[in-house]
Amino acid sequence: MRLKYAPQAIGDLKRLHDFVAPKSTLAAKKIAIEIQEAAERLKVFPEIGLPVSRSADPKSLRDLYIGNYTIRYQISSSEFFHILRIWHNKEIEKDL
Repeated sequence: MRLKYAPQAIGDLKRLHDFVAPKSTLAAKKIAIEIQEAAERLKVFPEIGLPVSRSADPKSLRDLYIGNYTIRYQISSSEFFHILRIWHNKEIEKDL
């Protein structure tokens, strides 16, 4: 499967990194790497995330929980999916 980040997801990852970095640059890098590695695992296990039940198509829209973070992604086809949004679980869920 191929993976593509939506512009909002790239902005989310940068925002999360920038929030943590003033406290600990090492922790900020670690969080960013963990999120990206989790997204890469979706290439092998695309349905590992939980379906978003209130979605019009819960089979294709899923949430993957990584520690305190959520990766929302959409399976577009059997060979392609998008990382749509990323947020800390204390934040308000990102609308799509």
